[in-house]
Amino acid sequence: MTNAREYHTASVLSNGKVLVTGGANSSSSLNSAELYDPLTGTWTTTGNMINARGGSTTCVLSNGKVLVTGGADNNGVLKSTELYDPLTGIWTTTGNMTNTRQYHTASLLSNGKILVTGGLDNGYTVINSSELYDPLAGIWTTTSNMNNTRCSHTASVLSNGKVLVTGGAADTGGNYLNSAELYDPLTSTWTATSNMNNARRDHTASILPNGLVLVTGGDNNNAGILNSAELY
Repeated sequence: MTNAREYHTASVLSNGKVLVTGGANSSSSLNSAELYDPLTGTWTTTGNMINARGGSTTCVLSNGKVLVTGGADNNGVLKSTELYDPLTGIWTTTGNMTNTRQYHTASLLSNGKILVTGGLDNGYTVINSSELYDPLAGIWTTTSNMNNTRCSHTASVLSNGKVLVTGGAADTGGNYLNSAELYDPLTSTWTATSNMNNARRDHTASILPNGLVLVTGGDNNNAGILNSAELY
């Protein structure tokens, strides 16, 4: 890449290129963005975000634009959001979230809205709130709270349209979770589902072609960094 980065995002665009945004280097949060072209194996810079953001999320909308939410700049955690247009390479602001958030999740629902869950707020408190972004109106509305406070968790949209949230940290004191819960967009409610075998934060969750969800690695706190994997 052009820039060294951690805590950044990567999104596959409808044209097949990969958009990498923000993150942090050794001294500050970044607002730069760049594109990877799989056909040439090369990186090129694209328009800078309006805000520097580390620990933000990105989500590709149904119209092909990319929504980036929250994260932190050098002054604290953000509630601002912005949109990237792959046709112009330009970022524009859109409606602010209700909450400041970092290390949260963002998921594209089957109805075209974006579900954002949990994260750290500007007081560096782990939160359980969730909210929905309507791309047509450009505004956010609150929805039901998760059963647990979570940051550094995962969210996966299942084939039935529900969203599976797994693990994460319940607080900043080292309380990591093995619990999982499901969001139903039809009822806007959360329900608990079976626990993972291991508590995990900063893990990954991938939906397989057979519909199962593969969870890998992460930090268990008591057991340290994990190499274990499990299927939901």
